[in-house]
Amino acid sequence: MTPWLTVIGIGEEGYAGLGEPARPALASARLIIGAPRQLRLLPAGLPAEQLAWPSPFSLAPVLSRRGQPLCMLASGDPMLFGAGASLARQLPAEEMQVLPAPSCCALAAARLGWPLQAVQVLSVVGRPLASLNRALYPGARWLVLVGDGRVAARIAAQLCAQGFSASRLVALEHLGGPLERRLEGIAGRWSVAETADLCLLAVECQPDPETRPLPPGAGLPDEAYRHDGQLTKQDVRAISLARLAPLPGQLLWDVGAGCGSIGIEWLRSHPECRAIAIESHARRLELIRHNSETLGVPQLQRVTGRAPDALQGLERPEAIFIGGGLTCPGLLDCCWQQLRPSGRLVANAVTLQGEARLVDWQARHGGTLTRISLSRTRPLGQFSTWQAALPIVLLECHKPGDEA
Repeated sequence: MTPWLTVIGIGEEGYAGLGEPARPALASARLIIGAPRQLRLLPAGLPAEQLAWPSPFSLAPVLSRRGQPLCMLASGDPMLFGAGASLARQLPAEEMQVLPAPSCCALAAARLGWPLQAVQVLSVVGRPLASLNRALYPGARWLVLVGDGRVAARIAAQLCAQGFSASRLVALEHLGGPLERRLEGIAGRWSVAETADLCLLAVECQPDPETRPLPPGAGLPDEAYRHDGQLTKQDVRAISLARLAPLPGQLLWDVGAGCGSIGIEWLRSHPECRAIAIESHARRLELIRHNSETLGVPQLQRVTGRAPDALQGLERPEAIFIGGGLTCPGLLDCCWQQLRPSGRLVANAVTLQGEARLVDWQARHGGTLTRISLSRTRPLGQFSTWQAALPIVLLECHKPGDEA
C-alpha cells in the first residue's frame, strides 16, 4: 500500500534542514497541516493548501482526509511524544511514512554530554506535574518536555517541596535554531519566572541532606503514606505486590483500597500500568488522592462505593487485590467473574471471618494460601523482646487462560 500521509519532523532550522524525501513530499501534497510557527518556516510557492491545527488540538483534520496526499508537520521526531505517535494508534503503519528530524532530546543530550540511553524522557504537556514524582531519586537525569514557559519555575518549586532543592536545572530554549539559549540554576535558587514556551528542561535530581529518598520498587516505608490506620503494611505490601506481578499496560482493581498503597505501588512499577482504587469512605478517597499525587501516580482512578456493587461497569482487570470487605456477600465471586482470563487474584485477611472466606474459596477454586507472621523488636525494661503483628492470611489464585 502506498502511504497517503507523510509525517515530517521539522526543527528550528526550518525548511533548510529538511532532506530527501521530505521536500518532494511537501511539493506534491494537496494539503500541509502543522502548527502556525511550523507553517511559517515553509518557503513561499508550495502549491498545497496550508491548514493550522485546530485549538484545542485534534487529529480530525488529518483523519477526515484519509486517502488524500497529505503532509503533516511535527516538531523534531514525530514519534517521541508527538502527533505521529498519536496517529500511529489510529492508522496502520502502511498508510503513513514518518520522516523524523533530530528530536529535541537528542539535541539536548548532545549539548549536555548525557548518554541518551541513561536519561528519562518525561512530558508534562497535558499531564500533571505530580507525575514527575514517580521518577524522583538521587542521580536521576530527566529531559522534560514542557509546553508553557512558566512550567520550569513550577518544577523547581515542586522539587523543593519534595526535598530535592539541590537539583540542577538547565532550560534549553529553541534547540537547533538561531534563537537557541541555555539557562542554568539550582532548584532552590531558581529565579527564572518564565522561559520560552519552546523549551526542554533538563534536571539532575539531587536530594537535600535530610531527605530520605524513596525507592522505585514495591514496599515503600509506611511513613510515605498518609493514612487512618487502613494501610497494608510495608512487608505485607511487598509480598502482595510480588504475587500480583504488575505488567506494563495491565489494569489492577484495588478493592477496599484504604489509603491506596497497593494501587499506587502497582502504578509505580511501570508508567504503562493502570489501576482503579475502589473505596467507600470519603476521607480515605481524599487520602488516596493525596498519596497518589505525592508519590507520582496521579493517574490512579478513584471509584466511590462499596464492592461488589461499585464494581459494575468497570473495565475488566488483569489483576485484583482485595484488602478489605472480604466478608461482603458475593464479593469474591464477583471479582473472580470479572477477572480477565490468566488474571491474578490476591486477597488478604486479618480476621477469622475473613480467613474462613479464603479457606472456603481455596477449597472450591484452588490457589494457594500463605500465612504471614511478622514480629518486630520493642523495648522491655533495659532489654528488648519481640512483638508480633497480627498474622495475615494471603490467598493467591490464577484464573485459567479461557473463560472457564
